[in-house]
Amino acid sequence: MLKIAVLASGGGTNLQSIIDSIDAGNLNCKIEMVIGSKDEIFALERAKKKGIKTYVVSKKEYKDTTCDKILELTKGKVDLIVLAGYLSILQGNILKEFKNKIINIHPSLIPSFCGPRMYGLKVHEAVINSGVRYSGCTVHFVNEEVDGGAIILQEVVPVYFEDTKEILQKRVLEKEHKLLPKAIDLISKNKVEIINGKTRIK
Repeated sequence: MLKIAVLASGGGTNLQSIIDSIDAGNLNCKIEMVIGSKDEIFALERAKKKGIKTYVVSKKEYKDTTCDKILELTKGKVDLIVLAGYLSILQGNILKEFKNKIINIHPSLIPSFCGPRMYGLKVHEAVINSGVRYSGCTVHFVNEEVDGGAIILQEVVPVYFEDTKEILQKRVLEKEHKLLPKAIDLISKNKVEIINGKTRIK
């Protein structure tokens, strides 16, 4: 059974989608721990309610050693790290130790509207201001380049002229909640392989 650690920075709706998929028998994995980027985020409450171990690793406390602390907690205990609305950038040894074993969900169709400082509502605001007709979400592997790892899955949503960033975020989130568990399921079944920087689903 695939063992995962989920990293979160907010309400944890993507975490909940993983929990629900496991409970429904659609996902053969175990959430070993949830690591929050700060105290009092609702994602930690969701984990505690399910009896999942929780940790807080805040940049305020750990500063430059934040990623080392996360590595200390996860090394040898999990097979996959899932960034589910986690806003800090992972760097250093954790990227080497968990090469091709960290995935992230981003609220746009990468390579559009991604990269440094593009997260949350900022993404949806940029999408609306650009006038594009479609957006969506992307599950990808994490590497040294922000939002630059190999793409695993994408899902598309329409963008309407009347959309606000909040309305678009809600529409994209509905797709995120299906796409992230689906990606984890494919990985748990060894169906994802990376060839020349691209993924092939077997």
